Amino acid sequence: MAEVNYSEDSIRSLDWKEHIRLRPGMYIGKLGDGSAYDDGIYVLLKEIVDNSIDEFVMGAGRTIDVNMSDHKVSVRDYGRGIPLGKVIDCVSKINTGGKYDSKAFQKSVGLNGVGTKAVNALSTAFTVQSYRENRTKLAEFAKGELIRDEPEKETTQRNGTAINFYPDETIFRNYRFIPEFVQNMIWNYVFLNAGLTINFNGQKFFSQNGLRDLLERNADVANIRYPIIHLKGEDIEIALTHGQQYGEEYYSFVNGQHTTQGGTHQAAFREAVVKTIREFYKKEFDAADIRASIVAAIAIKVQEPVFESQTKTKLGSQNIGPEGPTVRTFINDFLKTELDNFLHKNPATADALLKRILQSERERKDIAGIKKLANERAKKASLHNRKLRDCKLHFEDTHERRQDTTLFITEGDSASGSITKSRDVLTQAVFSLKGKPLNCFGLTKKVVYENEEFNLLQHALNIEDGLDGLRYNNVVIATDADVDGMHIRLLIMTFFLQFFPDVVKAGHVSILQTPLFRVRNKKETIYCYSDEERRNAIAKLGNKPEITRFKGLGEISPDEFGLFIGKDMRLDPVILKDANIKGLLEYFMGKNTPTRQQHIVNNLRVEKDDETINPLVAVPEALVA
Repeated sequence: MAEVNYSEDSIRSLDWKEHIRLRPGMYIGKLGDGSAYDDGIYVLLKEIVDNSIDEFVMGAGRTIDVNMSDHKVSVRDYGRGIPLGKVIDCVSKINTGGKYDSKAFQKSVGLNGVGTKAVNALSTAFTVQSYRENRTKLAEFAKGELIRDEPEKETTQRNGTAINFYPDETIFRNYRFIPEFVQNMIWNYVFLNAGLTINFNGQKFFSQNGLRDLLERNADVANIRYPIIHLKGEDIEIALTHGQQYGEEYYSFVNGQHTTQGGTHQAAFREAVVKTIREFYKKEFDAADIRASIVAAIAIKVQEPVFESQTKTKLGSQNIGPEGPTVRTFINDFLKTELDNFLHKNPATADALLKRILQSERERKDIAGIKKLANERAKKASLHNRKLRDCKLHFEDTHERRQDTTLFITEGDSASGSITKSRDVLTQAVFSLKGKPLNCFGLTKKVVYENEEFNLLQHALNIEDGLDGLRYNNVVIATDADVDGMHIRLLIMTFFLQFFPDVVKAGHVSILQTPLFRVRNKKETIYCYSDEERRNAIAKLGNKPEITRFKGLGEISPDEFGLFIGKDMRLDPVILKDANIKGLLEYFMGKNTPTRQQHIVNNLRVEKDDETINPLVAVPEALVA
């Protein structure tokens, strides 16, 4: 081996912006294109809004304006405004900020002085303007470099800070902001900050009842078993109820940060609920029966919180503060007093809760035998599961690429074969379905164990007992873009929404986009995902290029498929806009065939080039039926 020259010249020091741009994952987690709720572009937005929230918490400014397009973000608050002499330093010097005075910001999330600087370094254009005491200061940056420094001048604008930024497309490839993800983030802000108004693209967001409003928005209110229990104390707020759905659903927060992966506070809550309810009813119920179908939100405030990553999605703190009790003791003591008191004062709620627990107990015992048999079969199958081609890393691993772990659910051997040959064996697994899965709407969870494919799928994902052991961060449904493929897609989504809705609500399920056309000449090949892209490609290549229409995934060669599931993979996230899952499934997957048929007749559009044809004229009624 040739000798490597190791000298003073080998040592290199990176400045702040170079380091952030070289290692962005250290600061904002995964990059992504915006198709997942935890992609980096949303972390950038959150870093900016967090500063405005801190101003509100300090009593300065009750309104925040957020405006967004596919690629640009503007945030304007009406707080005190950054001190004009420190505007540039606050967005471009690491470890510079106003949160190091623990008296002013004892329970703030962002105490490292990095957040806004990361946004600056990872944006092609970043503008900051502070308004303070009838004077203003503006500075503009490009990829962290100061390119415009305007002198202070007079203004009539209200105090506050305005920031505009464009995430860098060389880092966030093919990105776009999805409004639903941003709306969810903003709803969480207002639920956690009563009295705060956020205007997002002209829509007003406001909450009067905190976490109670959160559950009313996110839970299937039409199917809850009793009115939402809402408990508040110093540095803690809890809302909970039980529904009809399978699984457990939690929304947990620390100092206003949505801890999507839970942590010590969520674990303590799950434990404390079981303990309190057992003591109240004086019965040793199974913990799974108590927590089955629970929907709960918990928000606590912690002094100097410790998170397990820079993106702060999982709390690691064991204590409330340097001299305070443990998180576990704090939450347990609160529930032991407040929840117990509430149940004593509200016997109707206590009775409804007891009936829900007893129903869960009956359901668990009813399927115990078949569950045991199915699990034994799955255990044997897992030794050589022909349906699953696994990868080496999994979501529960402590590895920097755990966020990339993906399970593709495919139909048929040809499609799964193409993906298997072209996948990244480190992070991408493939689960192959045989034909159309069962429509499981309205069925009990017993069918998950009776149906071999469903049972093997839940074991492949390891979600039988909740999301704690989820093996893949991304569950990608990869079916053909034809009518049969769409039908299979709906059947798979029905499976998740019926039995494991928390997998969908937590943002883990997506649809794989694959190209509909390949347009090429001797010099260039362009893959197109829509008719518009096809027309643009034809215009670009000119002179009658060769056009191939892909009818199924199996037609795409493994070499080509590798292009569509790599760094430029396009995913459509499955986003629930309606909390009434039961009603949603009943309409689309129930037995109301005439209603759906009429909906198709009224709404179908047949596109032919640039023309839209009335389906009642173009399609015979017998074919529509």
